[in-house]
Amino acid sequence: MIRHIVFFSAKNPHDVPTIMDGLERLGNIPQVRNFCVRKNLKFDNLGNDIDVVVYGEFESTESLQAYKEHPLYQESISIVRPLRELRFCADTVI
Repeated sequence: MIRHIVFFSAKNPHDVPTIMDGLERLGNIPQVRNFCVRKNLKFDNLGNDIDVVVYGEFESTESLQAYKEHPLYQESISIVRPLRELRFCADTVI
């Protein structure tokens, strides 16, 4: 099982709701489990550059790759990429 966690910052804070809406589409891709999109609460005193966090779980690297090849993934990218500043991704084994 793979945990896929992606962190985003917005170029403009007013775009955070649009970014979140675009990322929510990813939850409709069949390969993802335990999917969620959350706004960062920014409680950390050392750094709060991240605005949105995406979390999903996948059975295998193949299912993660199929997720990234799904048309909804490309649709999400077309919405989010122009609005985001930073994107960091971490994939770990459960």
